[in-house]
Amino acid sequence: MRFDVITLFPELFAPFLSIGINRRAFETKDNAPLVDVRLWNPRDFALGTYRRIDDRPFGGGPGMVMMAEPLRLCLEAIQTDRNHANQAPVVLFSPIGQKLDHPSVEKWSKSDGAVLICGRYEGIDQRFIEAYVDIQISLGDFVLSGGEIAAMALLDAVARLQPGVLSDQDSHHLDSFNPALNGLLDCPHYTRPEIWEDQGVKKPVPEVLLSGHHVNIEQWRQEQRLKLTTELRPDLLKKR
Repeated sequence: MRFDVITLFPELFAPFLSIGINRRAFETKDNAPLVDVRLWNPRDFALGTYRRIDDRPFGGGPGMVMMAEPLRLCLEAIQTDRNHANQAPVVLFSPIGQKLDHPSVEKWSKSDGAVLICGRYEGIDQRFIEAYVDIQISLGDFVLSGGEIAAMALLDAVARLQPGVLSDQDSHHLDSFNPALNGLLDCPHYTRPEIWEDQGVKKPVPEVLLSGHHVNIEQWRQEQRLKLTTELRPDLLKKR
């Protein structure tokens, strides 16, 4: 799959694509990466000596607005590079978009990719959005300085679902929200030492996890999943 990212700050993606276990998805292997990420700077397509990509909003108000023309030219270059044969949906990260969740991530992980637009400033000229954007996505009810973090979040979530990326292929099946867990939150996890001391208080690992009795362990984990979901995210139980 291929994701083309339109961003004024492509350098932000360099460490993300090269560090951590998910880098396996972005590394070139057998002539192509599992997730092919290509970065495009709209400033390279801006006109004039100063390559301006933003201007003041009509009607007044604070901040600047990204101009439609550099974005259009950038998008056309991407479509040409894709040879127009495999055109992907154009995604804009925006507070008014649909919230990103696990089911939608799973769909993206099985798709051919998309063109991801990372907005900046007060936003993007609405005329470009109406003409070219197919989908708007939000990470939640808060505002970021730009769409880059949201784009990385989507790419990260998609990458870890690709075969061979995680060391244990079954690992993501036990993640929170996964259908394998019926959409519940994941249970607590513990590791060595068996007893950890915090400010003079000794805190042991739950005995059942040390029992070696796999049926009892799984029962405890399922009870914890239900408990946590009921207390923290009861809305998830309504979706089951």
